[in-house]
Amino acid sequence: MSGMTSAPLITPNELQKRLGEGRLRIVDATVHLSFDADGAHVASGRDTYLQGHLPGAVFLDQITELSDPNGEAPFAAASSEKFAAAVGAAGIGDDSTVVVYDTVNGIWATRLWWQFGLEGFDDVVVLDGGYGAWVAAGLPTETGESTYPAATFTAQRRPERIFSTDEVVAATADSSVLLVNALDRESFAGGHIPSSVNVPFGELVDESGSLKPLEELRGLFADAGALDPSVRPVTYCGGGIAATAAAFALKALGRDDVAVYDGSMNAWTADPDRPLASAESRS
Repeated sequence: MSGMTSAPLITPNELQKRLGEGRLRIVDATVHLSFDADGAHVASGRDTYLQGHLPGAVFLDQITELSDPNGEAPFAAASSEKFAAAVGAAGIGDDSTVVVYDTVNGIWATRLWWQFGLEGFDDVVVLDGGYGAWVAAGLPTETGESTYPAATFTAQRRPERIFSTDEVVAATADSSVLLVNALDRESFAGGHIPSSVNVPFGELVDESGSLKPLEELRGLFADAGALDPSVRPVTYCGGGIAATAAAFALKALGRDDVAVYDGSMNAWTADPDRPLASAESRS
């Protein structure tokens, strides 16, 4: 978005003024995550999309279309080819301006924002506060499906934006890399990758789900050491989703060198021999 000098965000009112622009593509990135005694479960957000979405928004299914079922962990990023085919089929091309949002807590929108950046595409912003903020502003919604003619999307992978488990193993002994765990403080205290610091994704947004002011974010990340120019932040979480919210906030603070450990704790703990550190919870 031209003219946006700070966070890669757009407010509902700013977006409403741009509805109908020919190159604009709004994407509902919702995934529903739930937990029970058997662990975590993900479900497509397509049904909630059909029940209500922003005008002209398309739906991209991050579970089936944008992840790799054979990857290191359940939500591994899809190959460049698979990603390009999915977004192109949805009508997103090299000349599109993309706005992503979700109807839950924002981390699915930042996940898709990160994946676009991973594939070399930067004309993408997140709707601040998501669907909830749009509805709260009294703006119109639609039901059913929106479609566009297929477009050509050229993926140009930036391998430096994504870390594998082997790279993280090396990073634990490398003082120039700072591992940033984006899970809540209780989960972090219960076990994390050695040498990590903790900046919980839930502390990056306010009660309404909008990103906190940059000065507040700056304080959070500075306290954790993640703004130190001599280190490179690598964010992670449980499954590689909330980690992108931390990467997004760091980008808003001007860091262009952040990587995401895509496998996160799911991949790290798959080998019981890998070490875990624990800490007293500060709550």
